[in-house]
Amino acid sequence: MKIAPLADVKAKFSNYVDKVEDGPVIVTKNGRAAAVLVSVPIGENALENFILAHTPRFLRLIDSAYERIRTTGGIKHKDFWRRVGKSR
Repeated sequence: MKIAPLADVKAKFSNYVDKVEDGPVIVTKNGRAAAVLVSVPIGENALENFILAHTPRFLRLIDSAYERIRTTGGIKHKDFWRRVGKSR
């Protein structure tokens, strides 16, 4: 892992893009961590999964769904697909 000031990253961005293959680069602004450069995951759906895993709105949606399942017990698998079939 490397730590670099924003001004240096801006000036040498291409070099830092190459460096993320060895691990994340923490970008600092005024001496504080402001961003992280990471390599793009490889594999089917890997990029989409990575983006969703780092999207606060999506994570809140998942947390809300888990809480509803926890409190209501959810619905059975066959009932779910029956409801999906009716909505089409």
